[in-house]
Amino acid sequence: MPELADLARSIAEQADAGAGEQVEAYVAQGRETSVRVYEGDVEFLSSSDSAGVGVRVVRDGRLGFAWVGALGEAAAAEALREARDNARYATIDEHAGLAEPDGVEPAPLDLWREELAGTPTDEKIDIALDLERRVRQGDHRIRQVVQTDYSDALRKSAVATSTGICATSRKTTCFVSSYAVAGDGDETQTGFGYSVGRAAGDLDIAKAAADATERATRLLGAKKPPSSRLTVLLEPRVTATVLSVLASTLSGEEVTKGRSLFANRVGEEVGVAHLTLVDDPTDAASFGATPTDAEGLACRRNRLIDGGKLLGYLYNTHAARVAGTVSTASAVRGGYRTTPGIGGRAVCIEPGDLDQEAIVRQIDRGLLVQSVSGVHSGVNVVSGDFSVGAEGLMVRDGALAEPVRELTIASTLQRMLQHVVHIGSDLEWLPGPAAGMSLAIADVSLSGA
Repeated sequence: MPELADLARSIAEQADAGAGEQVEAYVAQGRETSVRVYEGDVEFLSSSDSAGVGVRVVRDGRLGFAWVGALGEAAAAEALREARDNARYATIDEHAGLAEPDGVEPAPLDLWREELAGTPTDEKIDIALDLERRVRQGDHRIRQVVQTDYSDALRKSAVATSTGICATSRKTTCFVSSYAVAGDGDETQTGFGYSVGRAAGDLDIAKAAADATERATRLLGAKKPPSSRLTVLLEPRVTATVLSVLASTLSGEEVTKGRSLFANRVGEEVGVAHLTLVDDPTDAASFGATPTDAEGLACRRNRLIDGGKLLGYLYNTHAARVAGTVSTASAVRGGYRTTPGIGGRAVCIEPGDLDQEAIVRQIDRGLLVQSVSGVHSGVNVVSGDFSVGAEGLMVRDGALAEPVRELTIASTLQRMLQHVVHIGSDLEWLPGPAAGMSLAIADVSLSGA
């Protein structure tokens, strides 16, 4: 990636230091492939390359931003001119400014698999077809495999600033998934299975197929259960969804603006004593791992909740200045077309000692939650109210029982953190900013029949 770093540095070096100007250049390059198959044929295939430069200019307390979807000195010069022009008309912000080196060295992460770049398209298609075939043959009750996808991405980036930062990163990811419909008489249920890795050889097709098949078939015969209060056991992918929401409430910007249930609560006991929540982008097992954040600062392990106590929040440079603190190297951005925001990349609860089967044996009356719906509308990150649709299997006397659906589980995020009774050992890194593991939470309201 020397060429990306050289281009970013050449832009940053054009800052007018005498006028107090700061310049940041974010240069990115990538390639993505997507394949969708249906009934043994390719339904959709695309492969695309992208490259561009985003430039931020800070001058006299004003921030200007511009981007161009091309590489090269001429394109970069155009973006710099436009960013400077935009800065002239921006509102003055006393906290405006770019990140500065903080002395933390980037972790030596190996996130790139060269073999992915050389994987033939035919092989990617074969992976998707193989998964579809396995799901279709996995159980006689599978009536249709609605959608099977393979996708991968190779991404490289560099960021340089006139304040002395120059950092690069690169990573590869690939993903395969299948969505199946199972039936018994007039009833149908759906199930979703997937596998993720850094190269095609990392994908576990058999596991993805078995997952889709089991999830589609084990809810056949599901009925609406009676309303009650009980212990819910979240499956790993559901836990990951909840942790993603929880991470958004720990954004320093949202906290400063009073839009978080955790505002002004540092030092308080917000969870049970055996609950520790971290965001660690230096963990190479995470698919959000990266050596540096979107402003070029070295990523680090941030402990957010330790032994149930809230330790702090996630910050980028601007939010940290507003709050009178320092960045946690938690700047994120969607590419060269956007400016940095704040976000968790590898949010995880430190695992416990029991696997899912062992946790089930500890529950007298409960619900194994296979999937949830309505999270974005059913969770309020300011009040903490939590109410989502769910489906899964009842747990009775330490064993899985009948399947249920058309129900709602409700509590508050505050109560849920205080009522965690078991944290699973089955840590699973998923696509997205959070890891999953089985998580048992007591005293949750179930609304059904």
